[in-house]
Amino acid sequence: MSGKGMIHIFLIAGIIMLAGCGDGGEKGDASGRGKTLTIAVIPKGATHEHWKSVHLGAQKAGSELGVDIIWEGPLKEDDREEQLQIYETLVARKVSAIAIAPIDDRVFVRPVREAKNIGIPTVVFDSALQDTAHIAYVATDNYRGGVLGAERIGQLLGGKGTLIMMRYQEGSAATAEREAGFLKTIAAKYPDIEILSDNQYSGATTESAYRTSENLLNRFETFDAIWTPNESSTFGCLRALQDKGIAGKVVFVGFDTSTKLVDALRAGELQGLSLQNPFAMGYLSVKTIVAYLKGEPIERMVDTGVTMATPENMDDPEVHALLVHDFSRYME
Repeated sequence: MSGKGMIHIFLIAGIIMLAGCGDGGEKGDASGRGKTLTIAVIPKGATHEHWKSVHLGAQKAGSELGVDIIWEGPLKEDDREEQLQIYETLVARKVSAIAIAPIDDRVFVRPVREAKNIGIPTVVFDSALQDTAHIAYVATDNYRGGVLGAERIGQLLGGKGTLIMMRYQEGSAATAEREAGFLKTIAAKYPDIEILSDNQYSGATTESAYRTSENLLNRFETFDAIWTPNESSTFGCLRALQDKGIAGKVVFVGFDTSTKLVDALRAGELQGLSLQNPFAMGYLSVKTIVAYLKGEPIERMVDTGVTMATPENMDDPEVHALLVHDFSRYME
């Protein structure tokens, strides 16, 4: 899907789909006892702008619907044990429902089933879970995001050249889908592009991504393009390219956004960023939960969209709104 009209799709299709959730002053729980709903939202981590935007979306929906939002997640995106402990603690507190972006697509299968069995439903957002016990999945079409990255690189290289692809970390369903979309598109549409490396993992932080990128740049003296699957891997790779003195001299396409990545896109050090709508993830996760608790119909899969930002289109209003997270406009 192109960036054109993405915000309109979110505002019209997404919200209207769930408009039956009731007015902002209505309170109650699934049993109808008049208790204010408490919805816990658990991100993968706390530092990236992506999660801050998810938080604002959840808060906005909570404010509109008159429900309490608990926001709690691990500091680092690879801390499976801390995220699991947070989930189980919130279940023990008997919150009304939980929305979670699982760090690992298998670890949370059992806890989500157990929560369901005691009447606490879960919405999974951002990254998939290998199970069906959750009530809905609210996320980007991550495979499509990888396809867009491959198409951008393929077009810029004219279908020929050499390429490095960096992975994120094992167990992350969202980035695994992006990586699959990227690799399959390169193989199918651009068979004359040679992939020099596709098996190195950046890890969960900018620093680990920087070290992985340094190793790759030292290993491959010359290459034409590089692709990274999330915010931390993209920024870590950008820093390594800058330190090597080749930022802007090779094609570089990444995923997600931040202030420094926007600056790099404008400077020509990045040629593309696949963009999600994390605000919509938080907003629609909470809206979906409230609709479910009220016994209203919900969508099992809610697609929050993905688009490619480039130096050429980054100032288009629809793209700019996804590229630069202006939180103030959501909290009026």
